Amino acid sequence: MLTTEDRKVTKDRIKKNDDNPFRDGALRRIFRRCQRARMWNTQAMALVVVAGCALNASPHPASGTSHPTKVLVFVEENHSYSQAKSGMPYLWSLAQRYGYDGNYHAVGNPSLPNYLAIAGGSTFGVTDDKAPAAHPINATTVFDQALSAGYSAKAYNESMPSNCRMSNASPYAVRHNPWTYFTPSRTNCNAFDISTSTLLSNAQDNALPNVGMVTPNLNDDAHKGTLAQADNWLKAQMPTLLGSSDFTSGQLAVVIVFDGSSGNHESAPTLAVVCDVNLSGTVVSTSLNHYGLSRWLSETVGAAPLKNAATAVDMGSEFGL
Repeated sequence: MLTTEDRKVTKDRIKKNDDNPFRDGALRRIFRRCQRARMWNTQAMALVVVAGCALNASPHPASGTSHPTKVLVFVEENHSYSQAKSGMPYLWSLAQRYGYDGNYHAVGNPSLPNYLAIAGGSTFGVTDDKAPAAHPINATTVFDQALSAGYSAKAYNESMPSNCRMSNASPYAVRHNPWTYFTPSRTNCNAFDISTSTLLSNAQDNALPNVGMVTPNLNDDAHKGTLAQADNWLKAQMPTLLGSSDFTSGQLAVVIVFDGSSGNHESAPTLAVVCDVNLSGTVVSTSLNHYGLSRWLSETVGAAPLKNAATAVDMGSEFGL
């Protein structure tokens, strides 16, 4: 049901945006939560009617822009905005074609806390890259939120030799696989934290998850390998993803971020690219971070953002999605 705060926000914001309510990010978030959670009770229908949307099996905002029901996140490594722009021409071409933010920031240092932030909305006080045995986290994840709500979730990890592998197997690095750190998630992790072997076939079959993460191995994520190598790896994956019916129909958004900048991850902004059929050369200058991405993932399945993500700037709304 709509909360008291939702009703207050709806009333106030519609008054200010009566010509097109969905220009307002708060209204978009409320509508998206109702839509994706299938919350078509009297209050939710009233919101839709007042906002000027037709109520049907797959409603969209009056502007005609659909909201993706699936968000797939690729995480690259250790490069600033300027480095990624100059060293990854294919990625930069996607940024120019669809949309990007050159003011995207890490929330911790080194890598692991940033991956945890995307998955769980917090760094959980972690300041190193140790394996799950050193950091058992008793919390939920965006993946578990999706599964609990009846949606799908998967994490695809290149070169991981077995599901939910909790130790390194070079070039697979467990610190880049955050699901493995969350102790209540073992069953889900064992079932849905998998290798990348089915990524492209899932895309071809329009079977990608509602909440998904893809982590290349250390050679292909620009950690040990070059930016050119990382760019070529993305170039081998993206045409299938962006050619899928899920993408061309507006159901799928593909996001590419970097865990942090070179050296100290928080020292400089990084590049975030959002590929969505409704975007065309969109440039966002808002200071965004991994918590805002985590928020978007939770809200995609109608769930409340986790921990610090609850107060972060919503990345999806900043791109109008």
